[in-house]
Amino acid sequence: MAPPESANLLVALPPFKPDLYQRAWQSIPHPTLPLLATAHQKSVTVFSLSTLSAHSALTNGHDRSVRSTTWKPNLPPHKLCLVTGSFDSTAGLWRWNDEAKGDLEVDVAEEDSGDEKKEKEWDLIVILDGQDSEVKSVSFSPTGQFLATCSRDKSVWIWEDVGTNEEDDEWETVAVLSEHEGDVKAVAWCPETNRSGRGRYSSDVLASASYDNTVRIWREESEQEWVCVAVLEGHEGTVWGVQWEPKPRGEKFPRILTWSADRTVRIWTLKEEEDEEEAPQHAWGSLGGIPNTMRRALKEEWVCTAVLPTAHTRDIYSASWSPGAGMVASTGSDGIIAIYREDEVGSTNGVHATDDEAAAELDGDVQMTNGHAESSKPQESRRWKLISTTPNAHGAYEVNHITWCKRYDQGCAPERRGIEEMLVSTGDDGIVRPWQILQ
Repeated sequence: MAPPESANLLVALPPFKPDLYQRAWQSIPHPTLPLLATAHQKSVTVFSLSTLSAHSALTNGHDRSVRSTTWKPNLPPHKLCLVTGSFDSTAGLWRWNDEAKGDLEVDVAEEDSGDEKKEKEWDLIVILDGQDSEVKSVSFSPTGQFLATCSRDKSVWIWEDVGTNEEDDEWETVAVLSEHEGDVKAVAWCPETNRSGRGRYSSDVLASASYDNTVRIWREESEQEWVCVAVLEGHEGTVWGVQWEPKPRGEKFPRILTWSADRTVRIWTLKEEEDEEEAPQHAWGSLGGIPNTMRRALKEEWVCTAVLPTAHTRDIYSASWSPGAGMVASTGSDGIIAIYREDEVGSTNGVHATDDEAAAELDGDVQMTNGHAESSKPQESRRWKLISTTPNAHGAYEVNHITWCKRYDQGCAPERRGIEEMLVSTGDDGIVRPWQILQ
């Protein structure tokens, strides 16, 4: 069945240069700087978002394809750190050590390819190994203290930075989580948003998506003891990825976005208990701090509160939730880029109200089964609207990844640089393509 007709609100900007001429898997923007890291083949190319051209490259560190990458957060200016996840069963930690260059955005694409200095810009510092098969995804916690990796071996590993300073690269494994029944496709840490003193919630929360059609939520019960507190069931195919809501509404706990081979994009909401929300921080600052007499069962109830309108005819490989406009974009095997917007149906003290459908689900008035309806055909949400579809975004090629990031290029008005958002898609054609959104 073809997706419904909708407007096309995307305008293709000039692609990043040079073309990679090989399948590219993922592009990840730096959290604060105008840089974008793209994983392809056995390397990562870092692009400048200002010039839309190559900045530098990470090469000669892996024996097989690099499938994912992540930036280490909270580093000072001119201290860059990337972690790469590879099909050679390892993760590599890289640092930018070119102290002589004061401008991290300098375009090195036109430098002499024989320049020995260029080859030394990124150094591979640490190899993290131990998993038995391909590393599919890597993700840093918001503080950078923890790194999560996941693998085809059905496990999630949590690594902790135990170095004494920011450049003392010493990491140790603090948890191996093996409850998934299939390949673990993706891991994502909850952002540090609206979580201080929130009931029994620990400061670090991890989600993992799997070939077993589920998403699991993990929290630290006590020091170096991580437990699964929820299993999100409802997808009828491989869950290709998971993302936390970048900027939650009001005081609500961040929602979760998931996408799947079943061609659906879903949003999940934590059913919070009032007395948890009102608990003082000093009493319940983390799971490990709760006295045994007060400790509750370490289980949480997550409800699927939205199935986004149908837009895809094949697997959805990637979706991304905008931290600015709050829109969601998705893409995948069919080459379509779809954009969805959530209707605001009212507000109270700055908190957007949900419609009757979602409220009833959270209140238990709609019959749900651990996050999904009894019907095998879930109802699409009335709150989310499909506002744009762009077919053949990369021609005849599959699109593997999509992400929102800030614009810094010359085509953006100077006063809007670093504020206006754009989409970046990454495909099998080796092209990393930026897109302008027409409002």
